[in-house]
Amino acid sequence: MTEKITRINPEQLHETPGYHHITVVEAGRTAYLAGQCPLDRNGGLVGSGSLEAQVDQVVANALTALVAVGAQPEHVVRSVIYVRSGERDILGAAWRRLTESALGPAFTTASTLLGVAQLGFSGQLVEVDLTVALPD
Repeated sequence: MTEKITRINPEQLHETPGYHHITVVEAGRTAYLAGQCPLDRNGGLVGSGSLEAQVDQVVANALTALVAVGAQPEHVVRSVIYVRSGERDILGAAWRRLTESALGPAFTTASTLLGVAQLGFSGQLVEVDLTVALPD
């Protein structure tokens, strides 16, 4: 299926820190993952106060969700990353931890990184929303 996914960075647009401006997917099945949160299997928040621990849990949860639909990180065609912070350094730290993780290939596609004031769970610092072009 990855041959049906094309990632493009037009020369006329700015360079990116690893993602692509455009992702084109040929017709096929698509999965929309709910925002992956830093919650364990029982719904408990993991890593209270630790961005690193929360990112690691989000990665683990996202990988589990991808496997459940027969996909891998390279099948992700769109990601939105929410970080509860307005500080550029913290946003950058979340981006680096995600891109250096086992989920890293998911973030070479069209991506958006947002600093937000609040997320859904008390103490939650990060959430990742993924769209996946499912393999045939």
